[in-house]
Amino acid sequence: MKETIHARGHENVSARHASTFEITTDDFLTPAGDCILAIEADRAPADFDPEFVEKCRNEDATITVTVEAGDHSETVTGHGHPDLEFDSDRSMVGRTSDYVDERTFVLGCEFAAEGFNRDLVTALENGLETVVTVEVE
Repeated sequence: MKETIHARGHENVSARHASTFEITTDDFLTPAGDCILAIEADRAPADFDPEFVEKCRNEDATITVTVEAGDHSETVTGHGHPDLEFDSDRSMVGRTSDYVDERTFVLGCEFAAEGFNRDLVTALENGLETVVTVEVE
């Protein structure tokens, strides 16, 4: 089962954060947002299908996130958790830790923003259209 989000990069994408990555519906990005990969997302966790959300709330669930911009893509895998809320109507955050708040949609990720392929980060920095696919098994 999967959810697809359309967004775009921004000139201030730096992808330097060591423990999180984020996709936001905001239409701006300051240099301080070093975890944000894309802005102007057309959907947020609060928009996800309830059946998808329920599957993500299983600790044994594998959640795979693929970020694509231009000819570049990167996939990161994490896991679900019963405390995931999927209530945010603004942003979605992937974490390397097991910290949960209303924005968290995947935990225990293999890497965070700083681990994304630098060619992809450059494409995002150039403002390219971005597709984020979130799959749960």
